[in-house]
Amino acid sequence: MPHERTRAVIHTRDFLVELSRNAELPKDVRSSAKHLLRHYPSAGEVFLAGKGEELLASTTCWSNVFSSNAEY
Repeated sequence: MPHERTRAVIHTRDFLVELSRNAELPKDVRSSAKHLLRHYPSAGEVFLAGKGEELLASTTCWSNVFSSNAEY
């Protein structure tokens, strides 16, 4: 479901941020998390994409990937 996918992407970003800041983890793990975050969408970007998809779906046969909110 789009809202579940939206929530998963947002929580994954939060998890990567936690990994990148955890000094107890090896440096290569923190660096990998930072590298992935460089191009990972923010919550606002995911919600904006969801809103655009919802508008598109209201006028076409488009099937949403994301949602404009993370709640069902």
